[in-house]
Amino acid sequence: MSRHLISIHDLTAVEVAGLFRLAADVKANPKKYENHMHRKTLAMIFEKSSTRTRVSFEVGMAQMGGQGLFLSSRDIQLGRGEPIADTAQVLSRYVDGIMARTFAHQTVTDLAKYGSVPVINGLTDDLHPCQGLTDYFTLSEVFGSIEALRGRKIAYVGDGNNMAHSLLFGASKVGMDIAVASPRGYEVKPQYTGLAFEDAMEAGTKITLTNDPKEAVAGASAVYTDVWASMGQEAEAQKRIQDFHGYIVDNALMSHAKPEAVFLHCLPAHRGEEVAAEVADGPQSRIFDEAENRLHAQKAIMLWLMAGVGI
Repeated sequence: MSRHLISIHDLTAVEVAGLFRLAADVKANPKKYENHMHRKTLAMIFEKSSTRTRVSFEVGMAQMGGQGLFLSSRDIQLGRGEPIADTAQVLSRYVDGIMARTFAHQTVTDLAKYGSVPVINGLTDDLHPCQGLTDYFTLSEVFGSIEALRGRKIAYVGDGNNMAHSLLFGASKVGMDIAVASPRGYEVKPQYTGLAFEDAMEAGTKITLTNDPKEAVAGASAVYTDVWASMGQEAEAQKRIQDFHGYIVDNALMSHAKPEAVFLHCLPAHRGEEVAAEVADGPQSRIFDEAENRLHAQKAIMLWLMAGVGI
């Protein structure tokens, strides 16, 4: 039975730590892994456009001796009504793994349910586990180790979207407290907060949900934001700009965090909307280290799921 990466919630803290160790080794010693994906193929299904997800997965496969196949939903039968179950079973006869970047979360879970190869969630409207793992891996680098994250706080300011959900799940796995500040009506989904609170109780970490960005950022070691209107929400963009007034991460907001706090963003960033240029391009920003780490973290995920490398 294949293992999948659908949600960080499905991983144990030990597995997350193991993935981080593997990602660090992949980053430091890329040649060590240059043949681990020899003659292996990854089908990459894209319903949403992408820069970092497409390039990092495709380059990652190439650097390890394999091949990534870009499959736009416009180009395969999935976009013309073929059942996901059929697509999953057909692709499983051809490839060694499937990565899907989709709108509906059900699409990814169905690919995993009906296929017979590992499935990696490259993003859905509900979750973005590869990015969330990358973010915490980046913080483990910033502060020296995954153990150094325990007891620290990460603050997320903005839309209660797929990134907020994945960060909520990741916090308890690395021992961090997390605070999420969203405007009224844009809070994280109860179905995910319920699971996150269960994880936090077990891990001994704290979750704070608030409508006050300053409360969220107070004492944080990391401050995170995302675009206010994600793909598929373009029609709401102007309304969201009004509704999110006061939620920009600028130097004034960052001043409430710890002096050593860093700023993270999954990109693309809209300077002047969710983040000020003074922060995105300032000394506390780690956004480009974070973007690079998508490559290393996802290589670790593929090695674990598709090449049987132990973590």
